[in-house]
Amino acid sequence: MKEKTVGLIVNPVAGMGGSVGLKGTDGEMHEKALELGAEPVTPGRTREMLAHLERVDEIAFLAAPGRMGARYLEEMGIPATVIGEIGKETSPQDTKQIAEAMVDRGAKLLIFVGGDGTARDITDAVGTSVPVVGVPAGVKVFSAAFALSARAAAEMVDAFVAGTSVTEEEVLDIDEEAFRDDRLASRLYGTLLVPEVRTSLQPAKAASNVSAPAEEVKRDIARFFVETMDPDTLILLGPGTTLRAITDELGLSKTLLGVDAVHGGALVGEDLNEAGILELFEEYDERKIVVTPIGGNGFIFGRGSKQFTPTVIRGVGRENVTVVGTQRKVRALDCLRVDTGDAALDETLSGYMKVIVGYREWMMMEVRC
Repeated sequence: MKEKTVGLIVNPVAGMGGSVGLKGTDGEMHEKALELGAEPVTPGRTREMLAHLERVDEIAFLAAPGRMGARYLEEMGIPATVIGEIGKETSPQDTKQIAEAMVDRGAKLLIFVGGDGTARDITDAVGTSVPVVGVPAGVKVFSAAFALSARAAAEMVDAFVAGTSVTEEEVLDIDEEAFRDDRLASRLYGTLLVPEVRTSLQPAKAASNVSAPAEEVKRDIARFFVETMDPDTLILLGPGTTLRAITDELGLSKTLLGVDAVHGGALVGEDLNEAGILELFEEYDERKIVVTPIGGNGFIFGRGSKQFTPTVIRGVGRENVTVVGTQRKVRALDCLRVDTGDAALDETLSGYMKVIVGYREWMMMEVRC
């Protein structure tokens, strides 16, 4: 059986800013994430992806050293050739140099674990010279070049080994400084080749519809939600303009790209991270999460709102998750999606959920993981 040479590169700091509310770990932000008690995200995602590979015996692995890849293959008893060297601290330059070296050593596919920043580094290094599989693990995972989940990434790798065709997908450049300043500023950075497995590929984030009719619908959703809101329940509002319409209806401010908390018609928490949410749990027993799906790909958990960690979601319960969105946005989706990093929780969240799409209007949507 002829083996295919596949490279594995893991960004050790990707995703660490999510649970602590930093909205990214570009530059020096991973140090701040560590100070705030953030835990690594990529080890779990890497192990999950590798555990679900069915054609691993048909792969000859090249791996970045240590925590950038080789460690996880060694743990699972998968042989690999280590490429490059890294120091105590890793950098985007390590990713670029190792990716280039892997292609020079004959890699036919690169697997990278990280977020949009890592995708940009891979784009800089190899462009469309070889296909890649992106394992979603960052805070910002908006590019269309990513798999839907770690398990979906394994399916894409298996499909590539089996001989599937490849397609070109977009990589977005998200301005992290603007993102921390509560603004989503993005541009097309480039493209990457990916195995063409549409059921496993993440659709790109669609632009928000800010036309007058859409804004009116959001106000209707907000009016209905506020009318039926229990004043004794802690309401955790996720990111998005639909959620901001709710705070507008209440006469309160909203962190557009963050998580805010309302109780009794008053704001009791702004731009909360996981720790801040869990502190509120000690004070309030009745809790609800309100989220809106990301336009284009339908994620309600696992993209753009990493503050809603598995611990937080379990502390609220599936029955206390409310999804809101305009009919136009919701009808454009084939389903709602979750990718919390906890497979058991994702299964619990799966099934059908009611989505508020107007004043006393609902739609039923399937949630998939």
